[in-house]
Amino acid sequence: MATDPVCGMSVDERSSELILFRDGRAHYFCSESCLAQFADPLRSLRRLKQRLLLAWPLSIAVVLLVYLARFPGAPYLELVLAALVQFYVGAPFYRGTWDALRSRVANMDILIAVGSTLAFGYSALSVLVPGLVPAVSFFDASALIVTLILTGHYLEQATRRSASSALLKLPGLLPGRVSLTRAGLPMELAPSEVEVGDRFVVPPGGRVPADGKVVLGSSSVDESILTGEAMPVRKGVGDPVVAGALNQEGRLEVEAERVGDDTFLAQVGRLLAEAETSRMPLRRLADRISERFVPFVFAVGLAASLGWVLLGAGPAIALLVLVSVIITACPCAFGIATPAAILVGTGRAAERGILFRGSDAIERASRVDLVLTDKTGTITSGTPKLIEIVTAPNGSDNEMLRIAAGLEASVPHPLARALVAAARERQIEPAPVQETRVVPGLGVFGTLDGRPVSVRWAASLPGGPSLGGLDREARRFERLGRSWTAVWSGETLLGLFGFSDPLSPGVRPAVDHLRDLGVPVVLVTGDSEAVGTAIAAEAGISEVHARMSPGAKLEFLRQKQSEGHRVAFVGDGVNDAPVLAAADLGIALGSGTDVAQAAGNVLLVRTDFDGVPAALEIGRRTVAKVRQNLGWAIAYNAILLPVAAGALVPLTGLAIFYLLPITGAFAMGLSSTIVVANSLSLRRTRPWRRSALPPGTAPIVRPAPAP
Repeated sequence: MATDPVCGMSVDERSSELILFRDGRAHYFCSESCLAQFADPLRSLRRLKQRLLLAWPLSIAVVLLVYLARFPGAPYLELVLAALVQFYVGAPFYRGTWDALRSRVANMDILIAVGSTLAFGYSALSVLVPGLVPAVSFFDASALIVTLILTGHYLEQATRRSASSALLKLPGLLPGRVSLTRAGLPMELAPSEVEVGDRFVVPPGGRVPADGKVVLGSSSVDESILTGEAMPVRKGVGDPVVAGALNQEGRLEVEAERVGDDTFLAQVGRLLAEAETSRMPLRRLADRISERFVPFVFAVGLAASLGWVLLGAGPAIALLVLVSVIITACPCAFGIATPAAILVGTGRAAERGILFRGSDAIERASRVDLVLTDKTGTITSGTPKLIEIVTAPNGSDNEMLRIAAGLEASVPHPLARALVAAARERQIEPAPVQETRVVPGLGVFGTLDGRPVSVRWAASLPGGPSLGGLDREARRFERLGRSWTAVWSGETLLGLFGFSDPLSPGVRPAVDHLRDLGVPVVLVTGDSEAVGTAIAAEAGISEVHARMSPGAKLEFLRQKQSEGHRVAFVGDGVNDAPVLAAADLGIALGSGTDVAQAAGNVLLVRTDFDGVPAALEIGRRTVAKVRQNLGWAIAYNAILLPVAAGALVPLTGLAIFYLLPITGAFAMGLSSTIVVANSLSLRRTRPWRRSALPPGTAPIVRPAPAP
């Protein structure tokens, strides 16, 4: 069974004819009104407002006529005005009932249509066929039922639109027109017409229309709406920019690399849209309740009505009991309890540069009790620099760099990028290495002029090729807490590279905050024990596992899971994809433009460990809201259904039934609005973020302890 993304009712995909395809997914609906609201929420809200502008004056007129009018034709005027409300204003409920019966599902429209029609029909009979039934008018009840419930729908839709504000902002982040040059000709095009390879101009104050790289100019660019980073980022030639970013000062010329649906902005939109229809395991209870709720309500209403007849109440009271029970019930509160909270929580996270992927990512985040983290590019800055080259006897540092750059040119590892950057700075042309291959946990291997060459990582060397006289240099690197690699040509060691990759400024406070949340952090790294221990000491991490290959990390993660832990793994999404996929929650740090290639359930657009505790907090708060919503829906129906069935009659007398249909309609409309409003309160929460360093203050870096 599918779930209606608007009201949350279950829909049979095999029989439903109300289907909308969006972003490659099929969405199923229980009624045309739900489909229209999902397809064009602004138009649906506008049409609903128009109905209410007619419904309220008519309903007020009916109430005044029922209770104040004393002229002979008053009942007929009441009938006409109430009929306009019932069959014109309330037409969506009848269409929804027909759709539900045709699709063999039971939705809320059935309850409203049956309840209001019973009240109207009884009153119409008393006017048109006097004497057939006791002359009691319920025109006021039928009109107010329709009007109050439509008002509740309007408030709910308006609140949901506010909850979707992050998604609604996205189209406005693109410029109206783009100035570019194609085939040597200047032209003005819409953002959707930009193609890969086009060079476009972003003027000061303009927004970037597509992902690309700067080819001319420099400027400060505000990416806060996409990354959550408040400070503008300086961009120059060669730097990446993403669609939707705001150029603040200088003129930029950018070459498009990703356009249309491939841009990071479009990816964020898809993730937020998925959140609107997300189904998490916690929702199974709500689904089961919703599927059985409408038949249950009819059974309770009929049983209560029959019970009062047996107790001596007349047919008018029996009808009011049935109408009260049917109108008071609200299955929508169950249906939207989960998606409303997830939608708001996901949007709030996106504003912080945290993207949840998959229907259950938020619930997974709420249950994490242990975090395993990689080192390079995760808790370190991710931009290590080559600071020392140690050559073997008769070796050449330029030759080492030439071979290493040729091997590492296409490897997306931070140390590989550092080697390529160092070769570029020295204007050394990379060697034409062939048959390049990356062996996880070992290094990069290839062939140059018919002989094997390789760059091997520190973790792969114990028990492998000997470093000969460079063992002492390798130990010195480790004492200093530096990462290092070794270069071979055949069986000949050419030398060692030493790298500096300092701890990221926000890691220590983030680790401390995770500890406060009851979530310890364990460092698992492919580096040596000395390097791992030095970095862990700076980060405040007490448990370190070094020289861990990707396979060893995966085995360690599974061991922790077997001990009953809910484990999150934080990595760069390149070398640790299998571990990210196997974790209870995979958290990938990386640039936004690589979001589609990441393997995690959570993507941190900013390469910033701050996002880890923030993601777990958002997950916990969102799931707490889901539970509150479900608790409210259960409590509402548990309290008000017995009242609608007559629980207060011993205290108030049977006269209360003349008010219950109206108060039940008000409560029914209000219940869904309360669920959405409670979810919307997530927007006021502020997930943890470390305080910014005062101007001119550098992060404290402790010297690595000697072994």
